[in-house]
Amino acid sequence: MMQNNNITPEMEDRMVDEAYQNLLNIYLSSNHRKKVEIIEKAFKFAREAHKGIRRRSGEPYIMHPIAVATIVIQEIGLGSTSISAALLHDVVEDTDYTLEDIEAQFGKKIARIVDGLTKISGGIFGDQASLQAENFRKLLLTMSEDVRVVLIKMADRLHNMRTLQSMPANKQYKIAGETLYIYAPLAHRLGLYAIKTELEDLSFKYNHPAEYERIRAQVAASEERRNELFARFAAPIRERLDNMGLKYEFTVRVKSCYSIWNKMQSKHISFKEVYDLYAARIVFECDDPSAEKRICWNIYNEITEVYTKHPDRVRDWLTSPKVNKYQALHVTVMGPDGDWVEVQIRSRKMDDIAERGFAAHWKYKIGEGEEEEELSSWLSTINEILKEPEPNAIDFLDTLKLNLFANEIVVFTPKGETLNLSNGATVLDMAFALHTDIGMRCIAGKVNHKLRPMSYKLASGDQVEILTSNTQTPTDDWEKYVHTAKGRTRLRAAINHQKRIFTEEGERRFKEFLAAHNIELTTSMLDQLIYKFGTTTKEELFRQIGCDMIALNEEMFIKKDPGSRFNWWKRNPFKGGSKEEAKADEPAKKGAPIDTKAVYHLTTKDGKSNYVIAKCCNPIPGDDVVGFIKADNTVTVHKIDCSTLARLKASQGSRLLQTLWEDHNDRYEASIHIEGIDQKGILQSIVNIISTNMSINMKRMNVTSDNGVFNCDLDVYISDAQVVNNLCKEIKKVKGVNSASRVN
Repeated sequence: MMQNNNITPEMEDRMVDEAYQNLLNIYLSSNHRKKVEIIEKAFKFAREAHKGIRRRSGEPYIMHPIAVATIVIQEIGLGSTSISAALLHDVVEDTDYTLEDIEAQFGKKIARIVDGLTKISGGIFGDQASLQAENFRKLLLTMSEDVRVVLIKMADRLHNMRTLQSMPANKQYKIAGETLYIYAPLAHRLGLYAIKTELEDLSFKYNHPAEYERIRAQVAASEERRNELFARFAAPIRERLDNMGLKYEFTVRVKSCYSIWNKMQSKHISFKEVYDLYAARIVFECDDPSAEKRICWNIYNEITEVYTKHPDRVRDWLTSPKVNKYQALHVTVMGPDGDWVEVQIRSRKMDDIAERGFAAHWKYKIGEGEEEEELSSWLSTINEILKEPEPNAIDFLDTLKLNLFANEIVVFTPKGETLNLSNGATVLDMAFALHTDIGMRCIAGKVNHKLRPMSYKLASGDQVEILTSNTQTPTDDWEKYVHTAKGRTRLRAAINHQKRIFTEEGERRFKEFLAAHNIELTTSMLDQLIYKFGTTTKEELFRQIGCDMIALNEEMFIKKDPGSRFNWWKRNPFKGGSKEEAKADEPAKKGAPIDTKAVYHLTTKDGKSNYVIAKCCNPIPGDDVVGFIKADNTVTVHKIDCSTLARLKASQGSRLLQTLWEDHNDRYEASIHIEGIDQKGILQSIVNIISTNMSINMKRMNVTSDNGVFNCDLDVYISDAQVVNNLCKEIKKVKGVNSASRVN
């Protein structure tokens, strides 16, 4: 975007000065020791370094570091060192200044933070995914030295998301996908709840603009009624809290647009059916840390005297805080209007930690280094992952996400020691959590004194004894039994060690075979062998040779003449068949490059499409879709909320295409799930709507009835998404039908 010609340099200078003064005012009103001189020095240095440089939006570049520094103090709560590093975080990356210049001017501590931020500048992934994944590992490793690096990076990503409208559409998809895939879970794990929520909502806004606006409008439209309901709900509780003599805040928090949409998608329900649209929160003041838990339980008792509690929805995070130190007491009660309402009970300190995570501890710390101690248990797990990094960048992030977004359970060893594991953890996970050797030799477990297999899922409160055998060795099948990041990482490390042995043996055999038959080793030869045997790397090819899955023989190689190095055997000697069959096995020829910046039109001519429908999400015309350019230049079309696409956005965003459906005559398959009360004639009514009223062809219909509840899974052939929506609306009109919605 070009600079606005109506803005003079003097006006720009005034805008920069006002933004910086606002930053200083927020810092001066905080509880931090006042070190204005270092912040002033960093601001002047950064302003001079970025002089004449503009952001894509057209504003002076220095506005970005000021905005990041403002988030650092205002929303995360960090001090002068972090504010200075935030002001300087792009200097080494984008200007001629070096890290040595930063260290000479500002000292080692600020230079180390800037260095950590420079290493992971830009996205997690660029065109070279594995290189950028390594940069992200560096970020996590730096966390163990100084957690402020990742907290400032969170502020940087948050400001980039807030200003994402200035980027082209394909970049918006990539950055929003990457943010939702890894930054939001990382913020969640660090306890930065407010930032995590905003990152999710902003990602949702750019990935699903129409859905975002629709839900935002519905939330706004229901605000007046929601406030009335909350006032009625809160009145008797306020009276009791006043009688307790507490100083408190009693507020209502509405679910974020992303959370509402996520629930609608996963539960296949409408906006009106999201019963927990809002939650109430009681935050009380308490100067005595030893009294906080007692007051929480006293408030709980008063609430449950007024309203009936949900028996399965009490969450005690006081006795067993989360790994990120989140503490609160949650109780869900039946309100006066018949709705379930969750009430979160916290002290002021608990609320600060819940909203601002580990950084909030700095406000309450007793001695130096306490904030690092708060992170130690989580960082030790992260370092376990980093010690054995995944060979594939996406596998690395998947493993990391297991540990980022995990809800926790607490289990006991036979000696009564506690162990925190992620929800869904198995006996095998616990074995690996205790020690790698125990995990490798695990054969089963005794859970509450009963024999259970390795795959048995544990629950909070279980007492677990791990049974081992010296003859046990891990296999690939074990991956199905591990759920935690630590378990998966340690298991893969052991299996990879075994694979390395086979790979080295296979490479030795391969080279000996070539030498014995006087065949020269070339890259072209390896590429064709890798393709022919369906492997992805030369290491996998060697591994299969090493463990006797591929047998070396002379028919794999044909010499045309002494000057010829290698020629592929036209007929596959391992499968048999004709030359035509062998030709069909060859890779597709690459087409002309596709412009990723232009809108790609999805067309069908003469029965042939210029795209391929992704089987993972099965989009149809009318759906919001994104194209992905494969290696052979074919375009695969995914729904914008497809989980596979989320991975592709994070790893290969440069291959994404903004797409547009064109006119077409094809028929597409769609699936619909119907629920209702079973009654006479309901199936006939549904069939009449489909076949007679709307003239839609059915592929499959599966109907079940259980204790009067009717369920129907239906596959139909339609022309576009609007037809599916109209069909669902008509089916909902049938007497007894409760819901009808399209599913993937």
